[in-house]
Amino acid sequence: MPHDHPILVLGGGCFWCTEAVFDRVRGVIDVESGYSNGHVQRPSYEQVCGGQTGHNEVVRLVYDPTQVSVRQLLGVFFATHDPTTLNRQGNDVGTQYRSGVYFTAPEQEREARALMAELAQAGTFGAPLVTEVLPLANYWPAEAYHQDYFKQHPDQGYCSFVVGPKVAKFRKQFKELLKPEAGA
Repeated sequence: MPHDHPILVLGGGCFWCTEAVFDRVRGVIDVESGYSNGHVQRPSYEQVCGGQTGHNEVVRLVYDPTQVSVRQLLGVFFATHDPTTLNRQGNDVGTQYRSGVYFTAPEQEREARALMAELAQAGTFGAPLVTEVLPLANYWPAEAYHQDYFKQHPDQGYCSFVVGPKVAKFRKQFKELLKPEAGA
């Protein structure tokens, strides 16, 4: 894993959905599902789902800023989840599904706050944004069976009904950011 590339961590509901979208973004070198910004060391999926650890389900993006900007990554993020529902994405309810941007560099925080201000001023979502913008803290990778979940289980019920439409929306709205191998 190259350490000279920046890392941005995003929480947009179930990490299966978020991972499936960012796997297809040009310039994203690695996407890992995990848990961040909670207070327990090495939390399990069951613990996080119980809502007691304070962790959020997130994806950790390693990206090449010469191919994709923080602003473009955040644009995809805000377009493919609902940043107005506190601790909820659709039927997924709990603090582990909160909308969050967890930055590892000051410019990521600046970009997130600037884009959120623009979206709020434009009334893009018709409701206030509840996305938290915080420094990345206490990140842990999710269990191996969660990694590349959509790729491995495209026909699983949740994947066909929730993840599939998100990926389709991304493909349609962000054609210019699609990785060549991800098709159009």
